[in-house]
Amino acid sequence: MQTAIPYVHMRGGTSKGPYFRREDLPEDLDTLAEVLVAVLGSGHSLNIDGIGASAAVTTKVAMLSVSDDPWADIDYFFAQVSVTDRQVDFKPTCGNILSGVAQAAVELGLIKPTEDETTVKIRAVNTGAQIVSVIQTPQGQVTYDGDEQIDGVPGTSAKTQLTFEGVVGSATGAFLPTGNLQDEIDGLSVTCMDVAMPVVIARATELGITGYESTTELDKNRPFFERIEAIRQKAGALMGIKDVANSVTPKFGVIAPARNGGSITARYLMPHNTHPSMAVTGAQCIAACALTPGTVADTLWQPPAVSPAVITLEHPSGSLDVLVTFSVDGEFEFKAAGLMRTARKLADGHVYVPTSIWNG
Repeated sequence: MQTAIPYVHMRGGTSKGPYFRREDLPEDLDTLAEVLVAVLGSGHSLNIDGIGASAAVTTKVAMLSVSDDPWADIDYFFAQVSVTDRQVDFKPTCGNILSGVAQAAVELGLIKPTEDETTVKIRAVNTGAQIVSVIQTPQGQVTYDGDEQIDGVPGTSAKTQLTFEGVVGSATGAFLPTGNLQDEIDGLSVTCMDVAMPVVIARATELGITGYESTTELDKNRPFFERIEAIRQKAGALMGIKDVANSVTPKFGVIAPARNGGSITARYLMPHNTHPSMAVTGAQCIAACALTPGTVADTLWQPPAVSPAVITLEHPSGSLDVLVTFSVDGEFEFKAAGLMRTARKLADGHVYVPTSIWNG
């Protein structure tokens, strides 16, 4: 016997995964983790016994509910399921998967669309961030057809406008969790910052790479990742993050000067392999780092002094624009970020897990 769970499978930005109603899943987090491991097939490099697709960007889960927060319409609870080791991390959030939350909320019957465009206020349960998502709903119907193109995804789709607020210190409670613009860990200068996602950021050249390597080239460099992991764990402890070894937070960003007309080049580590493009949450943190005087980005470019500013991050699949609203009155203050993304419904119906794991 198996338990059937209704779901929508969506591509959100440059990630994809199942979107569920939270009420259709077990409340207990330990049981929920076992269910999600079974759904995605974690524990095998091919995710052969689930609907995952062998990469961290395809083993992500969104769980949605009508919010009881007076500001929000929808609560978005995120889980990162590992590919191979049956781990589920409920600490982080994901901005790419968020790109499909408003559409999935309509598909799952949690919200009613309005004419032409529908605005959905989303609370990220994992971090407390507030996000306004504007999706295309001509004649009150979600559409996925459009002319918006994002690097890392073939073709074009309907645009989704995301505006992020309340993301400073979302995981640690502080913009600079260590209290410093730069820290030295194992001889490496890093900036530890928490904007939408806690990220440890370092210059590529100080790590013995150019910063322009492809995802494949970096992922083959296991000594590089071993060094990164040692630094990440020490940085996480300094940032006040517990159990870093068993979590994907903090993430790690590697930066270099732009070479294709952008603001800065970045490689985003998830953290044990390289993101094929750029995470939406990580992009906000790296953009904030690039704008803040005195960080490791200080010598790589000349940041604009006038807000808002578009920060273009060059990544392995192209580039990503982040519109940052900020103030500089004595010190840098991040206020909000806007990004344009796309999403597409891939499948819907039921996904099945053994009743021995959960009988529903």
